[in-house]
Amino acid sequence: ADIRILRYRKTKEKGKIRYQLVFDKTPFYAESGGQVGDTGTLEAVSEKIRILDTQKENNLIIHIADKLPKNPDVTFQAFVNRKAKTTTSYHHTATHLLHFALREILGTHVEQKGSLVHPDYLRFDFSHFSKVEKEDLDRIEKRVNQLIRENAVLEESRSVPMNKAMDMGAMAFFGEKYGDNVRVIKFGDSIELCGGIHVASTGNIGFLKITRESAIAAGIRRIEAVAGPAAEKFVDQKLDIIDTLQELFKSHNIIATIQKTISENAEMKKMHEGFSKDLRGVAMKNMVNKIRKVGNINLIAEELMIRPAENIKTLAFELKKEVKNLVLIIGTDLDGKAHLTVMISENLVKELNLDARKLIREVSSEIQGGGGGQDFYATAGGKNPSGIPKAISMLAGIIEKSV
Repeated sequence: ADIRILRYRKTKEKGKIRYQLVFDKTPFYAESGGQVGDTGTLEAVSEKIRILDTQKENNLIIHIADKLPKNPDVTFQAFVNRKAKTTTSYHHTATHLLHFALREILGTHVEQKGSLVHPDYLRFDFSHFSKVEKEDLDRIEKRVNQLIRENAVLEESRSVPMNKAMDMGAMAFFGEKYGDNVRVIKFGDSIELCGGIHVASTGNIGFLKITRESAIAAGIRRIEAVAGPAAEKFVDQKLDIIDTLQELFKSHNIIATIQKTISENAEMKKMHEGFSKDLRGVAMKNMVNKIRKVGNINLIAEELMIRPAENIKTLAFELKKEVKNLVLIIGTDLDGKAHLTVMISENLVKELNLDARKLIREVSSEIQGGGGGQDFYATAGGKNPSGIPKAISMLAGIIEKSV
């Protein structure tokens, strides 16, 4: 369409400069009824301006551009992004069919409470008292796809008096303001008041795939779905995942194989926990044998080969239960990362004013890291495991000087 710019203004949105343009006429659809605004371009002899969005403000259609034309007074050709508009039409008509199927399957208490119609997906909010179970979601999806295959032709009625539209059985969308005369969109038994873009017949949509169902408020549910090429892409991605899993597991019965793997993994986890407990028992016995008496303190300062970090923590608390007046210092190389642990019996924290957090911070630079925790238990991590022996020695020295 040939258009002229009547007025414009410069704005700043999220730190970016934008220009809002008003034309003498426009082929662009402004965001309304849940359908996003059109995008496209303005083109002159040697210039192309991107239209990023189209909105409605004070009965004016506002076209949002990323720059202002060099000469706003010339005549431009306006081009709507046809691909986006076409895929938007798939999702808009699919939204009507989804609304119809929801009321048919869940009940007529279902009312639309909001929607978003996008080139890539649709979102539909509706009143319902509970989570929509998978069985019902499957029924809803199958019903929508049945309606698509019926290939119902678009029946559009313009400038219909509102009372006549209601007599026709048309449903109004939530949050929309309607004039005295309205546009009625009909596909088979689905009749809605709507000003948005739609397919010529439902078969053009291809098919719909529900991707998610969730709650957004008390008594309000949300369904997200894709239609047309977006649905094909969604299904292709899911099939690619299945193919990848079948290749990884060398199995065509992937569900049984994964279930077996999960079961075996749970069993191995139990065995690992048993081995870890045995290992901690051996480590605990060895460390008790290496206690050094520093005054009234039972000091253990050792570098251990034990992992993961959770095992070190468990060992520290087990030693604290077993050994009275304990100051425990453990250094460990965890897969190339330094790890330090300090555990102090609570009575020593009070009597000698010891603080595991302060101790760990004093030496954390030796392992090029940092840490923290509680006054009786603190840890530090760093990227220099070679600094562990010096850090342990420094901590032991601090304890010896405190007595």
